[in-house]
Amino acid sequence: MFTGIITGLGRILEVRDLGPTAAYGKRLTLQAPPGYLDDVMSGDSIALDGACMTVTEFDVPSATFHIDVSAESLDKTSGLDRLHSVNLEKALRAGDRLGGHIVSGHVDGLGIVERLEPVGESHDFRVLAPVELGRYLAYKGSITVNGVSLTVNRVEDRPDGTLAFINLIPHTLEHTSLGRLSAGDKVNLEIDTVARYVARMVEGITLPAARTAA
Repeated sequence: MFTGIITGLGRILEVRDLGPTAAYGKRLTLQAPPGYLDDVMSGDSIALDGACMTVTEFDVPSATFHIDVSAESLDKTSGLDRLHSVNLEKALRAGDRLGGHIVSGHVDGLGIVERLEPVGESHDFRVLAPVELGRYLAYKGSITVNGVSLTVNRVEDRPDGTLAFINLIPHTLEHTSLGRLSAGDKVNLEIDTVARYVARMVEGITLPAARTAA
């Protein structure tokens, strides 16, 4: 479980094939910030750009760690097969502050950045979500983009998906990799857990048959 509050910026240093075909996954070597791995153990979960992964090996002095990504995960996510900066978040501990919203680390779909432009001190950030995720997006609701918990300011339903309008403050741009995005880039999206359950409950509602007096 995560919160969508990024705790460090890492970088993928190496991507190695785990087998000879695309049916195999990749082994990643990542650089974390100094001291980031001090409380990490083998088997711990760390979210990379919003995708929950398991630490298989790590080296505290060099602040590097390794993860294995399955072919299925590579197919359902973006950015885990190339050398670049990634948002890091360690799994939530009992008693930690829930500063963002409840995040599972399971990517629900890929969005496309349509706009990232400065407006005053902030940035106008617009992401097109797939049609199947649009029903979970709402005004002042939450969405996770590349692991970052964000608030949706407006939604616009279109034939090709739902456009989410988001305001990025300077702090978010400084402490995450979102500021490095450009129009056309793919991003990992996770919908709000509460929205998921509400939708399921609404779909499953069946009214009991009316009883007649005997």
